Amino acid sequence: MAEVNNEKLHIRLHVYNEDIEVTVKREDEVFYRNAAKLITDRYNAYAQAYRNKKSEHTISLMTLIDIALLYEREKGKNDTAPYDAILSKLTSEIEEALK
Repeated sequence: MAEVNNEKLHIRLHVYNEDIEVTVKREDEVFYRNAAKLITDRYNAYAQAYRNKKSEHTISLMTLIDIALLYEREKGKNDTAPYDAILSKLTSEIEEALK
């Protein structure tokens, strides 16, 4: 059986105009790097669109809302409750028919 590598890794992420040092699980490194890139890309898009119109704080909040919206949409796509309900109903019907 393959051994799971739980080793921690110290990395530096460049997020927008700042470097952030974090310690992460080795297997999560790619997710942290992708997240930093996503944040930077979204922030840059808002900063370019609202330069001299909105504060950095407001642009940061807009970026957070944008990313949270992506998360909520994906979470909704992965909702298995409707499928679970159908499977439970079908299972009950099959068990009843087999009695």
